[in-house]
Amino acid sequence: MKKLALHWQILIGMVAGIIFALILNNFEWGSQFVTDWIKPFGTIFINALKLIAVPLILASLIKGISDLKDISSLSKMGFRTILTYIITTIIAVSIGLTIVNVFKPGKTIDESRRTELTENYGGDVEITRQSAAKQKESGPLQALEDLVPDNIFGAASSNGNMLQVIFFAIFFGIGMILIPEKQAQPVKDFFDALNEVILKMIDLIMLAAPYGVFALLAALVVEAPSADLFMALLYYAACVVLGLVLMIAFYTLIVWIFTKKSPIFFLQGISPAQLLGLSTSSSAATLPVTMERTEEHLGVDRQVSSFVLPIGATINMDGTSLYQAVAAVFIAQAFGMDLSFGVQLGIIATATLASIGSAAVPGAGMVMLVIVLGQAGIPEAGLALIFAVDRPLDMMRTTVNVTGDAAVSMLVAKSQGKLHDPPKVKNWDDEYKKRNPKAN
Repeated sequence: MKKLALHWQILIGMVAGIIFALILNNFEWGSQFVTDWIKPFGTIFINALKLIAVPLILASLIKGISDLKDISSLSKMGFRTILTYIITTIIAVSIGLTIVNVFKPGKTIDESRRTELTENYGGDVEITRQSAAKQKESGPLQALEDLVPDNIFGAASSNGNMLQVIFFAIFFGIGMILIPEKQAQPVKDFFDALNEVILKMIDLIMLAAPYGVFALLAALVVEAPSADLFMALLYYAACVVLGLVLMIAFYTLIVWIFTKKSPIFFLQGISPAQLLGLSTSSSAATLPVTMERTEEHLGVDRQVSSFVLPIGATINMDGTSLYQAVAAVFIAQAFGMDLSFGVQLGIIATATLASIGSAAVPGAGMVMLVIVLGQAGIPEAGLALIFAVDRPLDMMRTTVNVTGDAAVSMLVAKSQGKLHDPPKVKNWDDEYKKRNPKAN
């Protein structure tokens, strides 16, 4: 019997958790049973995601930066590539924040349900309020001062200090680039291996995702059993989808403006990679197809695509960053928190930097969201509100990530004078065999 795909398992776990809780709500002892014997497994699942946040950002970010060791020979291309990726990520996060602040999906939860959520997670909310009060008393450059840790082990002891961990990882990666490659290689090998181990840990944690979702949704239903909560969840998902659609429109627009290639040309050229990204939820798994489509169908020179696209699969996660911005503010709204302009600027910074270290595998976006929530002081228990719809949104944001990689490769190729009209080949199977005789 063929094993069900993980996203189907998660959807089944979600539905089963809701049905299970609704049934037990009919019994006097049902709610307490779910709270005592089911909810802890959801808490364990969230704790497992939080557990690997710091090592994931360290390993992925240091690996991503150290892989740029050849940037000295391609400094101009490397600078343009990274700068463009950062700019598009900032735009993605800004679009997400604009949408969630305009439509306010979390505000659709009525005051009584919001009070229930606050009571259920009162400890987290109180800590957040204390942190916010402390932040108001600080000076204008306090955020800059807090960026540089005085002890990396102390900074790594809390997900709330993730910007300090990111600063250290970037600083460490730059140091690796600046020393002779022979001396840096053992350290690079260590972080490459550590990154692989962390990715495998994510795989193992995601195996438990159906059970974690079951527990989270069951607890959510018995603690706040209201239709408006689930309507707010659908409203939130619609906001994310709207943002993702706007990002794809933005990519086609900048490709049209800077390369003079029509939106139809761009979307037809990259559509197979988009569909593969949608089905795999992995930018890394889609990378070979993305490279083939950009080279053979969009006219990007291989020297550009082989440099820009692998970096993009590592550091360019525009769809993920947009989703994190919407999710963070939605959770804050659901808990009745009003995030200041400064805190939302912090979300832009954290989501942008966290995207650089976000692994190009399914489920990593949720781990990165833990970082964003912790840095903004938003209760991490709010993950339970959004996990139910995370998988389909993960599929769609991966499509945006892949589209962004292709768009940036075209922009960089145009700036380098290496964007050409693609060859007019009717049968790509025959062309592939002609170019690769051994494949016959």
